[in-house]
Amino acid sequence: MTEKNRKALHARRPSARRKKIAEVIKIAIATTIAACFAVLFLMPIVLTITNSFMASSEIAANYGAVFATTSTGGKVYISKTVNLKFIPDMVSFSQYITVLIKSPEYLFKFWNSVILVVPILVFQLIVASLASYGFARYEGKIRAILFFSYIILMLMPYQVTLVPNYLVADWLNILDTNWAIWLPGIFSPFAVFLLTKFMKRIPVSVIEAAQIDGAGEWQIFRRICLPLCKGAICSAAILIFIDYWNMVEQPLILLSDTEKHPLSVFLSKINSAEIGLAFAVATIYMVPSLLIFLYGEEYLVDGITYQGGIKG
Repeated sequence: MTEKNRKALHARRPSARRKKIAEVIKIAIATTIAACFAVLFLMPIVLTITNSFMASSEIAANYGAVFATTSTGGKVYISKTVNLKFIPDMVSFSQYITVLIKSPEYLFKFWNSVILVVPILVFQLIVASLASYGFARYEGKIRAILFFSYIILMLMPYQVTLVPNYLVADWLNILDTNWAIWLPGIFSPFAVFLLTKFMKRIPVSVIEAAQIDGAGEWQIFRRICLPLCKGAICSAAILIFIDYWNMVEQPLILLSDTEKHPLSVFLSKINSAEIGLAFAVATIYMVPSLLIFLYGEEYLVDGITYQGGIKG
């Protein structure tokens, strides 16, 4: 190695070292920012769970000023800082005993939520899978118009279509029944859009190879498209469940019978004298969503980042 080359090599080394240090600093800053946002997002969940194990007297002492009202029903001005307490002085299960044993209405509303959400989840995925296969496999003007209509409906907030849904439910004579919630949910366009975009990225050569082997449309759909779209289907299932598990407007408008309302609606009706119960009920209500998310997190990330095709 000549003297000139040696000097050039030594000149490049500090530059490469500085780039590496700069990259490490960028990663550290990004990680710190992400950690701060994670703490901010997790704080309400942790606060709800820990406060659900507090006694009613301790909750009143810490948060009583927040929920206090005047004799006329107005809010009381908070003159001091509210004490956000994450660790109870004494762990108490009284709130859960009340919710699970003494007041069955909370569990009754919980099962109302399950009855409303599970059929929507199952049948929306079935309808969306079949419709997405049709949209992905066939081209044409009618197909383009239908798919464009699906996109327009998906972009509209649910509040925009709530009045038409109410009128149609009234015309079908299904108001105040679970069908008024089920039917709009089952035929929601979101899952169709998501799965169609995913199926269209499946290589045509794979489908053609199956056709050469004698596979029909049903076999292609069941043995090729569905297995390759497993991540997208799980992603859609998680998002559908969370969306309808937290629904409020639909039951309030379409179900006048409060006995049929889900727990998401009932939570807002818990008064200021039952704040401890609200913490316990909210914790129970979060459990299904958290379990589904934690179980399907890998599928959710895979379905969002992996856009169809065959993995190498």
